[in-house]
Amino acid sequence: MAASKGDLNQVEDAVLEKHVESAPSLEQTYLEAGLSPDDASFLADFSEERRKKCVRKVDWRLCPALTVVYLCAYIDRANIGNAKIEGLMEELNMSGSDYNIALCMFFIPYVLLEVPSNVLLSKFKKPSTYIGILTLGWGTVMTLTGVVQNFAGLVVTRFILGVFEAGFFPGAILIVSRWYLPFETQTRLALFYTASALAGAFSGLLAFALAKMDGIGGYSGWRWIFLMEGLASVALGAACFFFLVDSPSLSSGWLEPDEIRYLELRQQAYRGREVVDESGGKFDWKTLWSVITDWQLYLQAINFWSNAVPNYGLKFTLPQIIKNMGYTSATAQLLTIPPYSVGAISAYVSALLSDRFRWRLPSIVFGQTCVLVAFAILFSKAAEIKDNIPVCYFAVVLACIGFYPILPATNAWTVNNLAGTRKRTMGIAYMVCMGNTGGIIGSFIYKESEMPRYPTGFGNSFAFAGAGIVAAFTLEFFYKRINTSKDKLTSAEIHEKYTDEELQKMGDRSPLFKYSL
Repeated sequence: MAASKGDLNQVEDAVLEKHVESAPSLEQTYLEAGLSPDDASFLADFSEERRKKCVRKVDWRLCPALTVVYLCAYIDRANIGNAKIEGLMEELNMSGSDYNIALCMFFIPYVLLEVPSNVLLSKFKKPSTYIGILTLGWGTVMTLTGVVQNFAGLVVTRFILGVFEAGFFPGAILIVSRWYLPFETQTRLALFYTASALAGAFSGLLAFALAKMDGIGGYSGWRWIFLMEGLASVALGAACFFFLVDSPSLSSGWLEPDEIRYLELRQQAYRGREVVDESGGKFDWKTLWSVITDWQLYLQAINFWSNAVPNYGLKFTLPQIIKNMGYTSATAQLLTIPPYSVGAISAYVSALLSDRFRWRLPSIVFGQTCVLVAFAILFSKAAEIKDNIPVCYFAVVLACIGFYPILPATNAWTVNNLAGTRKRTMGIAYMVCMGNTGGIIGSFIYKESEMPRYPTGFGNSFAFAGAGIVAAFTLEFFYKRINTSKDKLTSAEIHEKYTDEELQKMGDRSPLFKYSL
């Protein structure tokens, strides 16, 4: 008999908070989760101190490596906004609409290839090999962007950049879900978003420095932004093959045998028998259909859009918005740093609180509310932006405070509520795929002809944040309602009606499965 997900949550609470009264009760729960007597005894006897030490070791090896790679990925996709105010458009004879098209070209393959890429990643025994290939690829493309001679060349490099970057983020979420239990994930995912926020800050600082290379080697300053940042990604891609960790079973060089066994068994205990029975590298249409028809993913995608549309739109336009305040290009690059810095702090603090209280809704709605207020201010004041610099700059900072808590909580909420290795693999990528279509929308909402008021950009950002708030509360309502309905059946009644095999195949549709809030 498999233990319910709710039972295992309580076990994990007991372990982490030291409320376990006796090892036999904990061992029995592990037995019910499908572990052998020897494995259940080992996991029950693994001390609290050793548990914490083991997870800390994973934190120090896995999270910094993925965070640095994501930092470079985000800089490479967003640095076009910095290059724009350093002469990119004038040198390539581009119009305002050309810039929007160039932004959009990145997201077309980025959206289409995320699900296939996650399935492909699952076929690699060593994820570091796949991630290394992707990083080398986008670094090379970014370097080539620095030598394009016309708009067509820029479009091609942006498209290929999207091809290589498509696989990294959903792949990183999948890798994290294999190392950590569900209620440990948001804090770790928040590190990625801390990286994306810091990428905005570093991007402005790097652009400020690299633009001063204008004329060296006959290249304009904007070209050096692409050239140097691309070469840095190439070097990082080569390092991935050696420093990015893969799985507990392949980590004997830095984990003790008992630590490897503990990390593997705790996943098996939490997930029940699914870790044993399923292979994430297999593709089947039935699983894909269960993903496509899963109602919760569409509401999660709206949560994703509440970040992606306003965030990408602002990220690509922020240097220009600050320049519209009357600052020089160099000063505008530097003034992009504070908003992203406070965004990084917001992402991490909100994730710590969310994992501590095991509740995703507050992080998401807090962020969405900040975004809503920020764009209401910008919509009303940006027409006379030079006369409203303090309040408009405050709105930009508030928007960044709101952006970065949303996606860690949304992705953690999605990971927690997908059962089955294959469905989790496809479901994560599908939700991220749908969510990143917001990048396509964000690429077109800031029109050069509407500068500096940008009613389309600020208005759409406001609307998507509002839609996200509705989606988040709707999810919470239905999760609670479904859980209450399932609570009406006892475990004995459920097992009398269904076999263990039938319950396993039902995944998150099983009456034993409880949605995480």
